[in-house]
Amino acid sequence: MDYLYAPWRREYVTRKKSGCVFCDIAKDRSDDEKNFVLYRDKYCFVVMNKYPYTAGHIMVIPLQHIDNIENLNEECWLHISLMVKKCVTMLKKEFNADGVNLGMNIGKGAGAGIAEHVHYHIMPRWIGDTNFITTIADTRVFSSDFEKIYKRLKKDINRYVRDN
Repeated sequence: MDYLYAPWRREYVTRKKSGCVFCDIAKDRSDDEKNFVLYRDKYCFVVMNKYPYTAGHIMVIPLQHIDNIENLNEECWLHISLMVKKCVTMLKKEFNADGVNLGMNIGKGAGAGIAEHVHYHIMPRWIGDTNFITTIADTRVFSSDFEKIYKRLKKDINRYVRDN
């Protein structure tokens, strides 16, 4: 059996849990910059993933604390789906992403790290963005600084998510 290690995620998996991290972010707008929130509206918020798999990894999260999509209000579900589409457009145009991975792990059994609050992952990808260094050197290489990416996306997002 082969093993693939991801040491950059240690802080995430060992953090002390007290309540729902997404609900905490949803309730307190005063820490939006510290929490890397890019956008908010009446249904959801868009935030950069603090433990990214790729540079520019963002998440769309409903304001409602819910662990499944089956019971999510249909209007909210459709809005979130449209928000994901707009974020994909933004990442392709502003970051010249060659592709995008979308993911939603619903439940612990599906690999959800925060199973109590559903959320979409949106990860920009580029041809050649993976290489051997992660596997052999326990190192993740990002082509851009996390805070610079946040500032750029924060500046750009309103052009993409506003209603047309």
